[in-house]
Amino acid sequence: MSRCRQCNVEILEETDRCPLCNSVLEKTIEVEDMYPDVQLRVRKWALAARIYLFLAILVEVLLVFINIVSESGIWWSAVTGLAFLYGYLVVRFAILGKSGYKSKTIILTLIAVLVAVAIDFVVGYRGWAVNYALPAGIMLIDAGILALMVINRRNWQSYLMWQILMVFAGLTILLFYAVGIITVFYPSLLAFAVSLFLFLGTVIIGDYRAREELKRRFYI
Repeated sequence: MSRCRQCNVEILEETDRCPLCNSVLEKTIEVEDMYPDVQLRVRKWALAARIYLFLAILVEVLLVFINIVSESGIWWSAVTGLAFLYGYLVVRFAILGKSGYKSKTIILTLIAVLVAVAIDFVVGYRGWAVNYALPAGIMLIDAGILALMVINRRNWQSYLMWQILMVFAGLTILLFYAVGIITVFYPSLLAFAVSLFLFLGTVIIGDYRAREELKRRFYI
């Protein structure tokens, strides 16, 4: 493609002179139509995740070796391994995962609680994870659900199912207390109460939209 400065027109034909004024044409730079590389950012994060995984394995092997050589009597290297694992899961699930932000927030919090329980067992089980970290995790998820409802006010009723899930989670930790797995009662009771009242408050204040969402979900 060429351009004539005198006539101010584009010439599509392969010629050196303008067919209108016979002036010498200037060649224009042809740019091919290209789709944007929408996967570029994903590939960069995937590469970063692989680099992180390699370095984490390398460092963890070194820490395990130091743990064995030092003969400390506590497998503290397992704690660092769990921390590395959680960091990798955050990158793979939160950044590279295709789930919605609701699922990412709640599932990563639950994984964090499970990691805390695993750390409790590694360092010599004392029950702090199930007595405190587990109820705290449930209340943290409740707070996250409430924040997401405020942010996504137009579709707040879509969080009702997560609230119901948290109510059952609260009942589960009360069951853990009943069978002796959890030994401190009040944090578990508080977690259940927060989940229950968040759900009841949403149903009562939400009124018609909340009832319709429950009918739609449970085919009532």
